[in-house]
Amino acid sequence: MRPVVFIHTNDKQLLGARVGAYLLKARSKAADAFDVHILRLEDTPHLHRREGHRYLRKGKVAVWKNADLQSFSPLRMMVPQLMGFSGRALLIDPDVFAVGDVYDLLTRDMRGKAILARKVAGGYKGNGNPFYASSVMLLDCSRLRHWDWKDQIDAIFAQRLDYGPWIALALEDPTTIGPLEEEWNHFDTLTPRTRLLHNTERSTQPWKTGLPVDYDTTSPRPLGWPLLATRLRRLIGASIPDAIATARYLPHPDPAQERFFFAAVAECLQAGAFDERFVEEEIRKMHVRQDLLERIVELKGHEADAHGR
Repeated sequence: MRPVVFIHTNDKQLLGARVGAYLLKARSKAADAFDVHILRLEDTPHLHRREGHRYLRKGKVAVWKNADLQSFSPLRMMVPQLMGFSGRALLIDPDVFAVGDVYDLLTRDMRGKAILARKVAGGYKGNGNPFYASSVMLLDCSRLRHWDWKDQIDAIFAQRLDYGPWIALALEDPTTIGPLEEEWNHFDTLTPRTRLLHNTERSTQPWKTGLPVDYDTTSPRPLGWPLLATRLRRLIGASIPDAIATARYLPHPDPAQERFFFAAVAECLQAGAFDERFVEEEIRKMHVRQDLLERIVELKGHEADAHGR
């Protein structure tokens, strides 16, 4: 059975998902040996119809909002069921981009584990115990038959199941989870070791710069937040919470990651993965920064000047 990479998204992050889907194939020497599927919240009525419903999140009652930037996150637990509880799948966020060959991961010996994911220091709710980032997971679907997604979603909205530990894999038998090297889920870090770049800090995603913040700024910070916030403060000279108070997405503190994304979009356009009309429509919907096409033209100009020298 061919392995499948699932990119779960909502329409707000669809451009990132489509760039991610293109790069997975373009950066692999075995592009024909695996499939890539984009899994959209808007195509998933069992969750999408929950707009305004109350649910349990880290011990507190919250209100479900489809418009939240990360409303796609529960879809990640749906993957084994979509695979018929058979075969191997990789689940990634729509802000995760292949730098290396993902087939190396898809064909890895999982050593009998059901899940491989990056272990994160700090612990769930700051309890100091390491846990796993479910934003990138390699799954042996045959070992995850207990992931009955519809029942779990029903339990979350009946407030019998807490979304927080569920999404953090804290309810799984820890002996069934194996560690994934950080370069396969590199949080806002681009180095020669990076295999999957994850622009996980929402306030500085390179395709959002300048737009009004459209997510719940009171929600919990991303996995690995203390270390990431320290790194970002050092680079931009301000605290991210203070910057978020401006209610605008900020430039990414690493220009190399901005250039990486602009170059990836330019490559998608050149290869016909999508056309400028799609980008223009995403700009009109304010899903991506208003100057995205101009920045791509600017990047091409710099590259042309460099070649001219």
